[in-house]
Amino acid sequence: MDAGRSRVGAVNRRQWPPIAEKSNLAQEWLIGLRSALVDAADNRRLFVLLPFSLIAGLALYASLSSEPSLPLLAGGATAALSLALFALLLKSLVVLRLAVQAIAFGAGLVLLPVHAALFGTSMLSIPAYGIYEAVVDEVLSADDSQRRIIVSALVPLEGARNPGVRRARLSLPADPELRPGDRLRASLRLAPVPGPILPGSHDGQFHAYFNGVGAYGSATGSVERIGDGNDADFARTVQGLRAHIAARIDLALDGPSAAIGKSMVMGDQSDISDETRDIMAASGLAHVYSISGLHLSIVAGGIYWIVRLLLASLPGLVGWPNKQIAALVGIVTAFLYLLLAGGVDNVPAFRSTLMLALIFGAVLVGRRALTMRNVTIAALAIILIDPASVFRPSFQLSFAAVIGLIGIYEMPRRFAPPNTRLERLWHLIAATAWTSFIAGLATLLFSAYHFQQTAPLSVLGNVMALPFVGLIMWAGVAAMLVMPIGLDGLCFQIMGWGIEGMLAVAELVAGWSEGLTGNPLLASWTLVGGLAALGWFAFVETRWRLAAPILLLPAVFLFGIDPRPDVLVSDTTQAVAVRDGSGMALASGKTGSFAVDVWSRNYQTQIAPMHQGAVCDGLGCIVSTPDYSIAIVRNAAAFAEDCGGHDLLIARVRPPGSCAAEQMLIGPDDLAGGGVHWLHWNEGAGRFDVRPAMVNRDRPWRVSPR
Repeated sequence: MDAGRSRVGAVNRRQWPPIAEKSNLAQEWLIGLRSALVDAADNRRLFVLLPFSLIAGLALYASLSSEPSLPLLAGGATAALSLALFALLLKSLVVLRLAVQAIAFGAGLVLLPVHAALFGTSMLSIPAYGIYEAVVDEVLSADDSQRRIIVSALVPLEGARNPGVRRARLSLPADPELRPGDRLRASLRLAPVPGPILPGSHDGQFHAYFNGVGAYGSATGSVERIGDGNDADFARTVQGLRAHIAARIDLALDGPSAAIGKSMVMGDQSDISDETRDIMAASGLAHVYSISGLHLSIVAGGIYWIVRLLLASLPGLVGWPNKQIAALVGIVTAFLYLLLAGGVDNVPAFRSTLMLALIFGAVLVGRRALTMRNVTIAALAIILIDPASVFRPSFQLSFAAVIGLIGIYEMPRRFAPPNTRLERLWHLIAATAWTSFIAGLATLLFSAYHFQQTAPLSVLGNVMALPFVGLIMWAGVAAMLVMPIGLDGLCFQIMGWGIEGMLAVAELVAGWSEGLTGNPLLASWTLVGGLAALGWFAFVETRWRLAAPILLLPAVFLFGIDPRPDVLVSDTTQAVAVRDGSGMALASGKTGSFAVDVWSRNYQTQIAPMHQGAVCDGLGCIVSTPDYSIAIVRNAAAFAEDCGGHDLLIARVRPPGSCAAEQMLIGPDDLAGGGVHWLHWNEGAGRFDVRPAMVNRDRPWRVSPR
């Protein structure tokens, strides 16, 4: 009997999670966890944590309230190097491993300042008007009505003020056609780059600064091209090819089909309507029109197999390294597709191209292709080239999906190889569903944080849309190959049929998802928690890698849900939105402004044009609710009556000093320096909790209020 119990105990200890007596359960788990961590470190898995250490340094630098001094940054880097030297002297492997991560953290801390010194710019703070000459650096998008471009070498003419910025982003009429290298003269209005429209949302000033863009502008008069660029310039040639392909797609297709066709062939999403975006997002298919691993795998991977099949079919090539030749062709195909997709500025496409290059490189040297090490190398390359990209949703979503898929791929699995065509078809469907499910889980927190939307039927949508996506991509490849002989029209028509089928699937699945999709608002710490869980998942090799994501899920549900605002105050318009029943309504301002539209989309609620409790006159407005009252002052004459009489005073004219002492005040200086203000009524404290959109005001990318 004792021997039998011993055997049962031995079997239970080999299972996961371990099944043991209660007194030994904690010990079993601790032993298993320690073993998993030691094995991961011994297998050199600490290498995969280097991007996360870099990201930690980048995040710390970006979150500082003021710009750190150069001696402080240099001191941190010196301390990390000293730790590494100390580890070498002690011959301590543990300390050396920690030192390597510390060096990566220190490198992340100084990476953005170095990038700013190379590519940053001063930021325009006061609008500038006049006639300017400039050189076109990049064409972001173009359609029949307008052209969005990046220009540099701005030269003021006829008394116009020098904006003092390195580059500017302009919205110009579609004519004349402009390409990289062209010189233009135009009557322009240059404006400061706007800040985030909500706390924690996309920070346009931050990303524009590190891209060297210090102003946004639009044409107020005529635009003329006064000089052509060098036709031998590579960027100009690529842009001309992109424009030619876009024109051919517009000739063959129209409406949503043309818009999605251009986005999937050349990465231009500017023509996709908000309605189409909403439908694709609700069905879990929004990733399809953003060039990423799916598209590059279909194109480059498909070309690889076709070339390999053709080479194997030729008797005279027996003995040739057909596999390696096909891999080289696949690498070239991937980089050509990347050029069409916008180059390194398209982070998902760039990341996917690097991954495919590493995979094909592994094929060339006979190594395993899909590894976490390859993901790490791709991440390090992108972070070093464009460190600001780690704060964009595209970087976080793409790497979360790849890490999740490769992590699951690394875990033990059992399946019988398919024998019949029906089994192969079933395996393809199952693999597609499983891939979509894993990628959806890996990116769920990041998509919920950035886009406040989930797609519960995304697996079903991706499985149903897969045949159409394949048809779209292969029709696009065929169109590129036959375009020189003018037969691309038929191929684009076939691609259009595939897009129509995909949109039909998206509408169907979005209809089924109605009422199921949520609008979660997550606290900022959940993003840090998600990255930490992702790092744990990448580092640990056994099933213990699932521990961090599993523990994070209840923590997010219990402590990570952010409250909805009761008041939103715009910094650049008169808009003030206040909670009105279950929704929100304007106490000041007008619907249709940029800020109000963004608020409505972010919280997925229609903002009514007038609050039921608002009373307005020529001096301002008073908003009364059962919990609080708000005064909105437009004229200084209202201060005599409104100071001290309300829970919140919003003033766009400078108030007397006594007002701030008598109640909570948001004045013109607060709005100029902090941007949009988010407020939530704290019933227990009897006051508003306030969050400005811009908290780190003393940073080089912030537009200084004047």
